[in-house]
Amino acid sequence: MNQPEKLAKGIDWFVVFLYATLLCTGILCIFMVEYNPDPNVNSLTAFFSGKTEYSKQLIFSGVCALLAIFILLSDSKLYTAFANLSYLFGIILMFATFVVGKDINGSKSWIPMGGGFNLQPAQLCVIFTSLALSKYLSMQDLDFTKVKSQVIAVAIALFPAMLSILQNETGMALVYFGIFNLMITERLPGSILLVGFSFGVLVVATLIMEPNTLAVILTIIAAIAIYILRKKIKRSRSLLVFILFIWAGCVGIQRFAVPYIFNNVFQCYQSSRIYAMVGKVYDCGQNRSTLKREEDNKKFVKPDDYNVRQSKIAIGSGGLLGRGFLKGTQTRGKYVPEQQTDFVFTSIGEAFGFIGSFAFLMLYLLLLFRIVKIAERQRSVFSRVYAYCVASILLLHITINVCMAVGLFPVVGIPLPMISYGGSSLVTFTILIFILVRLDADRQMILR
Repeated sequence: MNQPEKLAKGIDWFVVFLYATLLCTGILCIFMVEYNPDPNVNSLTAFFSGKTEYSKQLIFSGVCALLAIFILLSDSKLYTAFANLSYLFGIILMFATFVVGKDINGSKSWIPMGGGFNLQPAQLCVIFTSLALSKYLSMQDLDFTKVKSQVIAVAIALFPAMLSILQNETGMALVYFGIFNLMITERLPGSILLVGFSFGVLVVATLIMEPNTLAVILTIIAAIAIYILRKKIKRSRSLLVFILFIWAGCVGIQRFAVPYIFNNVFQCYQSSRIYAMVGKVYDCGQNRSTLKREEDNKKFVKPDDYNVRQSKIAIGSGGLLGRGFLKGTQTRGKYVPEQQTDFVFTSIGEAFGFIGSFAFLMLYLLLLFRIVKIAERQRSVFSRVYAYCVASILLLHITINVCMAVGLFPVVGIPLPMISYGGSSLVTFTILIFILVRLDADRQMILR
């Protein structure tokens, strides 16, 4: 079999088409953000100059195209053979950022590679984590009903998340939590998901409610539970102890744990953005020293929700049909900060309106549905778990980024897949997707 036939055999070309369409859309969006109407500037020449961000993204795309071809020509068994080693390599890279890392926008999670290119190990490590988790969950002798197996799987997924938090990369930490959630499909008890959801509800309630009121509500809920289960409690006092333990834990979280995290662990701007999302104002000086308060006041000369305000103005100005290509006033006026990266969705919303934004999001939805379909047709547990990892990673990135742009989620600095400017993120998503395409091409094989 010659190389062209090998390359084409079993490839899901619909996924490749959606990837290429999103890639071209991303270059177009970055061009809209950077467009210079000066008649002395030749846009066509600028596209290949390597000096503008859209020209650099074009170069990154060319590199990714070569990378995609290389992956498609590779052997699927390589990804199982080197899954654990790649995970170890990714963890070492993440630790390296604490030594040689470069601080960009308050996050020391980048390693300078020269030539203006910076590598973000936290972004790249999602690939290695997905492969390692897939490798572990596909072990023949694995009994996933045992607590030990569940703890190991959770550790594989969440250890990089912990390192991301230490690097001040909250957004990437959320993506690793998304990888963790996929284990629900691999027989992880639904009670864990319920506990996680309940904890999230408790945190939100702590932010929006007066502490004493919430404590009273939690006490009433505990009393109702004791009343409903009174007959079982008579037979087993341990149930009463358990209910009181949960009640005390919840009150402790809302009284002490959540305030401590927001006042001492999170940065001021992070706490402010989270509070702004629920319609509250966070006092940066609360429970901080005078020196820290002065530093915070100097640092935040703009309102904490300034970026989101400008983002919503840009999207809202697009209306139903949009202002048109290169005609967005917010984009042309450079009013939206970080528009080519974190807020690139605003360029679509302003230029093409609600209809264009809806059509754009449908491309993502098609891609996600296709990946889920690919996952369900795999014979190999390794390939199936990896496919769900890819779906989880993409879904988290898309949801968080778009919700950031419209003010439904705190600004955590997470790129929109294949759209946001950046070589590190583009390379990561390319490798993620094309490893999946390669594994799917060999879906009749049993990989472990």
